[in-house]
Amino acid sequence: MANKTAEEIAKDYTAMGDSVTVITDVIDGNTMRNDTDANKKACVARNVEHLELKKTEKTVDDNTVSVWTDESFTAIDAAIVAGNSYTE
Repeated sequence: MANKTAEEIAKDYTAMGDSVTVITDVIDGNTMRNDTDANKKACVARNVEHLELKKTEKTVDDNTVSVWTDESFTAIDAAIVAGNSYTE
């Protein structure tokens, strides 16, 4: 497996933003209104897991160097905290 290109990293970051949106929308009641609490919590947990895994992603060449450069993780970190609180 090769290191990710800048385009692949950008796509991953966009997908992380999508997970932030899902987490926020479920918690705020903007989506999955008719679903069970268990289904909502499972959805939030999956998206939190996705964010946590992606945040820790390292390069292939040197498994100690993050693939991330100057991306902001403020919204991502907030979604992780909110999602974990929601699923407790």
